[in-house]
Amino acid sequence: MAVFISGTGSNAQRIINRFSGHDQIHVLCLVSTRPNIEIAKTCKELNVNYIESSFSESEHEGILEQLEKLAIEWVVLAGFLKKIPQAMLKQFPKRIINLHPSLLPKFGGKGMYGMHVHRAVIEANEKESGITIHYVNENYDEGKIITQIKTPVYTSDDATSLFERIRQLEADHFPRVVEQEVIKNG
Repeated sequence: MAVFISGTGSNAQRIINRFSGHDQIHVLCLVSTRPNIEIAKTCKELNVNYIESSFSESEHEGILEQLEKLAIEWVVLAGFLKKIPQAMLKQFPKRIINLHPSLLPKFGGKGMYGMHVHRAVIEANEKESGITIHYVNENYDEGKIITQIKTPVYTSDDATSLFERIRQLEADHFPRVVEQEVIKNG
């Protein structure tokens, strides 16, 4: 498995930890679109290949080649903000899993990530929010949904308090759901 990130890597860290020493699933590679000293250190300690890449079109082919050399079968997007290119979708059909911090199809699409999502949920006076774990297709946040986990939105919530509850849902459920999907689908 390879994990792709664009942020701090907290969900990636949980994925790496979950599968460290796992008998069926191994994280062999982490791709980060920005420098990340902490996650690079973790990768070195656990013998996970760390690739830093802006993920520009000119770099896609090189990343695909590296994933092929490592015999990667699954890609997990854990806070990854770039669009996945067609060649990668073709290489990993129904084998790219994403985590989104809302109940899709609401509050998804380009530009809807992190605090942008939570502010939009609060501004829309939604009664619930949550996380969506889904497969990736050619459109942002429109792939087949694997599962959704919900949490109420309280009248006292602001974007920050909602963010904290959503982060806890991610921590509690994302690694487990990834494990179930990968084992179920080989």
